[in-house]
Amino acid sequence: MSDVIDAHGVVDGDSTLTIQRLLPGPIERVWAYLTDSELRRRWLAAGEMELRLGAEFELVWRNDALGGGERPEGFGEEHRMTSRITALDPPRLLAIEWGSTGGVTFTLAPAGGRVLLTVTHRRVAERAMLMNVSAGWHAHLDVLVAVAEGRPLPPFWPAWQRLKGDYAARLGG
Repeated sequence: MSDVIDAHGVVDGDSTLTIQRLLPGPIERVWAYLTDSELRRRWLAAGEMELRLGAEFELVWRNDALGGGERPEGFGEEHRMTSRITALDPPRLLAIEWGSTGGVTFTLAPAGGRVLLTVTHRRVAERAMLMNVSAGWHAHLDVLVAVAEGRPLPPFWPAWQRLKGDYAARLGG
């Protein structure tokens, strides 16, 4: 597998976003970034997660702790969302409910000495939400790569604002 993947996600006709990143392995290390609250907090959202099919948990975003930049209007200091595990095959697959959309699936696969993480966010039908979700996953995954590689965090909110425009242009919006 090539070490070069398009950093931008792809949206199919079902309004499903698929986005990928190559991360330093081993696969169990990347799995921990998805499932361990303290590690997940560093790139996405905190929240204790019992690794059991059907288990409910709460994700907690602390929007000022993601690498800097001024939060856009409408984003509070904190956001909470209750979710549930809908599919589980450690350390290769984790699927969870995600608000009013069709949910999110994280798939991990070995890729040489690295790990290919594929995030699939299903059925984000509303156009404005699709732009937010696309830019959000892109920016969060850029933070994950920086954290996993031990690099300084990129400025989250300025990147999110720029990426929202990128996705609108790419997706014809």
